[in-house]
Parts: sequence; structure tokens; C-alpha cells
Amino acid sequence: MSNLKLEKESLGLTIIYWVFTVFIALSLISPGAGAGVQTAAPPITSGGTLNLYNIDPLTLDPALSGDEASNSYVIQIFSGLVKLDDKLEAVPDIAQDWQVSADGLTYIFKLRQGVTFQDGRKVTAQDFKYSWERACSPSTGSQTASTYLGDILGVSDMLAGKAQSLSGVQVVDDYTLRVRLVSPSSAFLSKLSYPTGFVVDKNNVATGSSWWSKANGTGPFILKNWTQGSQLVLERNSLYYGEKAKLDQVVYKLLSGIPMNMYELGQVDVADVDVSYYDEVMDPSGPFYSQLAITPALTLTYLGFDVTKPPFDDINVRKAFTMAVNKQKLASLMFRDTVTAAYGILPPGMPGYNVYLIGLGYDINKAKELIAASRYGSVANLPKITVTTGGYGGAIPSDLAAIVYDWVTELGADVEVRQLTPQEFTYNLKQEKDSIYYWGWNADYASPQNFLEVLFATGATYNIGGYSNSQFDALLKQAAQATDEAASFALYQQAEQLLVNDAACIPLWTGKNYQLVQSYVKGYSLNALGQVALNKVYIQE
Repeated sequence: MSNLKLEKESLGLTIIYWVFTVFIALSLISPGAGAGVQTAAPPITSGGTLNLYNIDPLTLDPALSGDEASNSYVIQIFSGLVKLDDKLEAVPDIAQDWQVSADGLTYIFKLRQGVTFQDGRKVTAQDFKYSWERACSPSTGSQTASTYLGDILGVSDMLAGKAQSLSGVQVVDDYTLRVRLVSPSSAFLSKLSYPTGFVVDKNNVATGSSWWSKANGTGPFILKNWTQGSQLVLERNSLYYGEKAKLDQVVYKLLSGIPMNMYELGQVDVADVDVSYYDEVMDPSGPFYSQLAITPALTLTYLGFDVTKPPFDDINVRKAFTMAVNKQKLASLMFRDTVTAAYGILPPGMPGYNVYLIGLGYDINKAKELIAASRYGSVANLPKITVTTGGYGGAIPSDLAAIVYDWVTELGADVEVRQLTPQEFTYNLKQEKDSIYYWGWNADYASPQNFLEVLFATGATYNIGGYSNSQFDALLKQAAQATDEAASFALYQQAEQLLVNDAACIPLWTGKNYQLVQSYVKGYSLNALGQVALNKVYIQE
């Protein structure tokens, strides 16, 4: 889920609140910590309240949601044609099946009959055409439509204000939708699992700009009430067409305290593990060890350069700042080795991950030589460098503070940090960025494209730093259209190596999710995208 964002330190993962895409649905709990393994229990049909910690969503509009926190609610309230299964592969959701033409350009979706919005109105193919055209309308202001719907013919024209409808989307009948693509795309179906492709109720939207505060969705849960800064409550949708929720409701405590403290006091049933609790939760004889769930995470935390302006329009300066970051030391000392130093863009576990990629390692002497070889000749000639980050109250992430300290003391650079509010940082960073920006990304689907193309292709919405390389773009296009998976991965690996050689960014960490889950909470399992299928969760006292 695309999504970057306001970050907080947790054991194995720099949690990205935005999107942050943000979160949840695969049974990959690792027994490696002895934890996360729960004994089988007889299923129950309903009952109970799950208490969780979270922050307020920035929006619940699927067309606009691009941060992890907002998406964590949106995926419970709304749904789309397809969803990702436990293997992160696209499977039917509101679409019961589909056919693809031999040239890979035309998809015909057959919708399930009897699917309704939460008020009982039937969902038809026309509702999807409306929803996608609304997402692509310039008046909506979606920052995700180009990324997740851009394969569809006519999307670029609508986003540019050159068309009022999607030429590539045709309603054949109430339950049949024909979609024409610009070019073959192996990731098209997976992209439709992102909230931008979800269906919304036209009548609901017509009630006004804050329509989503009383959302009429199609998901397994209904938004019951929301008090900003205090509590958000979801309740079971009895009309849901899929596996109905077993829980009566899910209560989110919004910024209501320190999650670990709330967990110990029984105020929340699940908590991300703060690094300061590392010894306590990893102690096999301690009270938390049996409740610890460690799950894979397809994430990357990185520092992006504005490559269009001095001094980072000079590749030697970019490489110098990259090689002046001691990632291994920081991962060990600050994160207790619960994160892994990253030298490439793709996280381990991502299909197509390249174990042979050659990264830029830590070498402070080489960094100084690179600055001397740059057009600046000396660090004294570099302009002041400002790092943009997001957060509250002026407190910047400790790993970023350590990196900046080393740049100042080891390289002698003049560096400062500017903090934006979470909303500004999440949705306006492209306009607000300075020399460097501190960013994170959660995968929204399991393809190298979701990192390489989405974050670095020329002109891509989330290409914040303005990186552009025609050879890189050509490799991405070939990889996306390749029908042979091995050939596609080989092309993506070439593209990734080129990106690393160009020092388009400074990859920092990949990680895992570390969470505590109370023993009476059954079926709670994060997937590698950080999402959980809450309709499968139940309470067993």
C-alpha cells in the first residue's frame, strides 16, 4: 500500500503511518521467536470486541487514501473487484471471475450478483465505472489514480482534463464490465486490490465533501462512529457478501496513550513492540514471549534525494552521502538487529529479490574522495542541506538524527532537519521537499514494479525526488509487459542495479513486524503488506 509516512520506531519495522498504505491479512506468523503460534480453537460465529491502537485516518475516501493509517480502515469498510489472498495473489472479490484476451489488453469481469452496499442497494458494473471515473476526475484530486488505475485506457486523458469518461471502461450489462488497457500489464489485477479501485456509492458521495464520515461501503465492517483524537468504532456488516465478521465490533483507541502501556493494562488487545521492550519480549521466560508474533514485512525505509537541484544533481555527491551512512552499525545499536540494512530497493521476500545486487557500502574515506571529485571540489562549497521529515512536536526519528550527526561530524556538511505535519508530509511532500526527504514505503502488491516503477519511474506520482533515466524506464516497461516471470524478474533486477548505481536514494532498512497479541485473540495475522483480515478475527475468553 503505498504509503509513506509518519514513522515510529518498533522492533523490526519502522512502522509507516500513512498509507502507509496501511495494513493486513496473511498467516505468516513466525514461530522463530517461539511466538505467534496459537493452539487451534473451535470457531465461533459472532461476538466480542477487539480493542486496537491507531491514529486518526486522514481520509476514508478510497480515491484519496494513500497513507497506511487511512488504508487500514478503508480496507475494512470498502472493497473492490479483486483482493489479494494469503500468497498476495489476486483472487476474486466482488468480481466472481474474469477473462483476459490473448493479447493481454482486454479484461472482462463478471460481478457477483446480490452484492450490496451497506444500505442494501445492489452493486452493479455501472457503480465501478462511476467510482473509477470519479477517482480519475481532476476535481477529486486523487494522488493514487495514476499509479493504480493508470494501466486503463483513458485514465491519463481524464487526469489531464482531456476527457470526461474512461474510454477503456465499458458497462456491458449490470454484472459485466469490459476493461481495455493501454498495454499488457502483469500487475494490473493486483493494482485493482488497492483502495483506489474500490467501489463507492454515488448517492453517498453526493451528500457532500465529508460523505465518507458516514460511509456506505461494501466491506465486512460499517463505520459506526468516529470521535477524532479519541475513538473510532467499526461494527459487523450483516449484509457483507463474503465471510462475515465474527466480531461484534472493533474499537480503535486513537492516540490514547503509549501502546505498550495500554497493552499491559488490558486497554488494547494488540500492540506494536517498541524497541525499548526488546529484552522483555524476547525473554523466553518472560510474560510476553508467548504473545509475540513476528511476521514478514515488504517494506523499505529510505532517504530520497531531490536530484533536480544542487547539490544532489551531482551523482558524486549522492554517492558520497550514501557511503557516509553506517547502516550496519545503526541497525545493530539502535534497532538491536531487528531491522536489516538495505543496499537495494526491493526488500527480502519480494518476488524477484536480487541476492547478488551490488550496493554502495559504508566508506567515509571514499565518500570524501567523491565530494572532492564532484563539481564542488570540497564539502565547504556545498550549499546548506535540509532534510524533510514528518511528525509531531519537533521530535525527529532517532536513526535520522544519528545519520545527520555523522554527515555533519564525519563529512563536515551543513545539514538541518525540517519537520512537516503528518498531513503535509504525506500528501504534499512533492511540493514541500527539501534537499533530502526521509521516506518509507509498504508494498501494496507483491511485484518489483510496486517499488521500482511506482517510486522511481520518470514522472511517476510517488517519484518525489524527480529521478529520471531513459534506460531505467525502458527496462521497467519491458519487465511489466513480459509474460515470462523469470524474464520479467531479470529485467527488474537490471533496473534496480541501475538505480543503485545512480544513487537515486539511500536505502536504509527493511524489517519485520513485531507485535504482541493477547492469547484470547484468535485469527489475527498480519500479512506481508501489514494488513489484517479483521473479519476472520474472533475473541475466545
